[in-house]
Amino acid sequence: MNKSSSHDTENSNLVHYDLKEITKTSRIKRLISKWLSITLPLLLGVFLIVYSYNKFSPEQLAEIKSYFRNANYNYIYLSVFIAFLGSASRAYRWKYSLEHMGYETSFANNFMAVSIGYLMNMTIPRSGEISRALIVKKYNNIPFDKGFGSIVAERIVDMMVLLFFIVLAFFLQFDIVKAFILDKIPLEEAFYILAAGMVLLIISVLVYYYSTLGIVLKIKEKISGLKEGIMSVVRMKKKGAFLFHTLVIWTSYVLMFYITIFALDATSSISFGAVLTSFIVGSIAIAATSSGFGTYPVMMAKILVFYNISETVGTAFGWIVWSSQILLVVFTGVLSFLLLPVFNRKK
Repeated sequence: MNKSSSHDTENSNLVHYDLKEITKTSRIKRLISKWLSITLPLLLGVFLIVYSYNKFSPEQLAEIKSYFRNANYNYIYLSVFIAFLGSASRAYRWKYSLEHMGYETSFANNFMAVSIGYLMNMTIPRSGEISRALIVKKYNNIPFDKGFGSIVAERIVDMMVLLFFIVLAFFLQFDIVKAFILDKIPLEEAFYILAAGMVLLIISVLVYYYSTLGIVLKIKEKISGLKEGIMSVVRMKKKGAFLFHTLVIWTSYVLMFYITIFALDATSSISFGAVLTSFIVGSIAIAATSSGFGTYPVMMAKILVFYNISETVGTAFGWIVWSSQILLVVFTGVLSFLLLPVFNRKK
């Protein structure tokens, strides 16, 4: 009996040790994954900055600096103000999804959550959506899955609007868009990328519907918790007000970009088609990386070349536009971090 008891204790200790090791390994993997998600986009941005500026001669760099000095920043200030109004409209729009589910939130909390979300997206891509849901969970007692679901629903609507602009630009600027895409991705590579994406999508759908793995079942459970939030847009009574603010948000996005072209004489005369195409390229650069760090100015310079704007002008323009918007994000985000607990002292 003593030997058996000792053996059982030893096995128990081994199991406990194995669990500790598994937990430790899991934590290390999560930590590595977290830091990679932060550092890789930043490293990409740094690489693109170094790569692009190494191409410029000292004379061209001096020319870029002159554009910074001589820019009319009154247009940039106006653009930043319009961007601020767009963020306010986004915060106000959010309340309609939450109200439909029976939750009340203040405009101040929504605005600060949106501002913090933008700031968080500068560190870990897409972490802003999670932080928004966590904030209303903490201060408004809204379940995380429902709050996050409402944000996903917003993103779906926004993606549809962006897709509309992409299609519009494709038809209005077909030759430019075609030349730009083929310049960056050869037709054969584009076909392979599309085919690989379709295969992965089909595999993902089959795994989701037919797999009985624990992790897949957990994902299904989480997705089911998002449905109410996502469907809030479809079923809400105030769809008209929600769509109106969606229009305000995207009008502010396009308008704030359009106004910035007048900051430099060299870009002030470009067509609306050029503005629309450049706006889309910039939006994709911001969405695909850590708020467009390094990528936004580079991509802006590349697309404007197709409209006979020199790369030095495009680079300066891209940095001026990107920097002004990022300063707004940092200012409102940090201020919201400080004021959020003050506005919710009782909670």
